[in-house]
Amino acid sequence: MRILITGASGFIGSFLVEEALKRGFETWAAIRKSSSKAYLQDERIHLIELDFSSQAQLESQLKGHQFDYVVHAAGATKCLHKEDFFRINTEGTQHLVNALLILQMPLKRFVYISSLSIMGAIREQQPYEEIRENDEAKPNTAYGESKLKAEEWLQSLTPSHSHPFPYIILRPTGVYGPRERDYFLQIQSIKRHVDFAVGYQQQDITFVYVTDVVQAIFLALEKGETGRKYFLSDGEVYQSVTFSNLVHEALGRPWWIRITAPIWLLRIVTRIGDWWGKKTGKMSALNNDKFNILRQRNWRCDITPAREELGYEPQVRLAEGVRRSIQWYQENHWL
Repeated sequence: MRILITGASGFIGSFLVEEALKRGFETWAAIRKSSSKAYLQDERIHLIELDFSSQAQLESQLKGHQFDYVVHAAGATKCLHKEDFFRINTEGTQHLVNALLILQMPLKRFVYISSLSIMGAIREQQPYEEIRENDEAKPNTAYGESKLKAEEWLQSLTPSHSHPFPYIILRPTGVYGPRERDYFLQIQSIKRHVDFAVGYQQQDITFVYVTDVVQAIFLALEKGETGRKYFLSDGEVYQSVTFSNLVHEALGRPWWIRITAPIWLLRIVTRIGDWWGKKTGKMSALNNDKFNILRQRNWRCDITPAREELGYEPQVRLAEGVRRSIQWYQENHWL
């Protein structure tokens, strides 16, 4: 079986490549010319450069290849300009799928990695309820909007010769683990003795460890039904301080200062961050999209369909995942 994994040099993608090799797939790792190959050193990996900005270029690059499965994990989570999210996440997905259709690729399944962020701030009245598949999506970030538009476009595909395009959509909540860089910034801050939180209203948050996302992807490749959409988490709900407390414990309890800022102050900081990023050309960790993510209070999601239909069962809860992540960061001199 031949599998194509896009975003293969990235956080989730690199773990997907490793799992595909373990399972005996002929594994093709899609990268950009500028991509790091740090996690793609296994000699069994077939590297292929793909340009998602051009459908014609993709057709040329994929011509002559035959894949049984495609996992589309490539995308942008941070961009200086809003339109770049749509160019990369929405149009890039359209270009890839159109190229696969034109080349009449005999795919068994195509898994698209979306995000819980497509739903936005819904069910925010306490007590918070789980966000469900049939809830109306109201994304409050450009990232979430771009992912939702890609989902909607996949849903709009006209069946060809009575055979619908075999896509499955996965919507993980916050994914963390070794090699991840966003949660790492919070871990790094705590090691430097400062923990920063936002807002005084209760915040219910969810996490999913990277290998559990990988588990779900391969279950979807095996059992997924065309057109289905699944939320992914570790099945638990945490309070906003839980992650910080677990990180603090795993780091050996360094002395720290805990700062909880009001939402209005975060708004000022993120506006400055956006302005500074556009002025310098360097993305700030605190930007307008990040503001909406941090102020959102309800990140609960219903993973029952993934459990019942795919057989998904999370293996790594937050305490263990944090321990593994910090151990990796320390061993690889990130901390």
